[in-house]
Amino acid sequence: MRNDDKTVLTLPEVVALTTLSKPTIYTYVRDGIFPRQVRSGPNWVVWRRAEVQSWLEERAASREAA
Repeated sequence: MRNDDKTVLTLPEVVALTTLSKPTIYTYVRDGIFPRQVRSGPNWVVWRRAEVQSWLEERAASREAA
């Protein structure tokens, strides 16, 4: 995956990719643990795939370093 990837993910796609629940994702966003969503419309948000992928890679790296 390229870091300049402009692909976006919907909430169900983020849930599937991370295996986190919706409430956990929003709690992590609120607490600054997870990438913030991007408003795509008045009632629609998406996440940048590259940011979510980087977050997953950082979590894996910290686990391996421990």
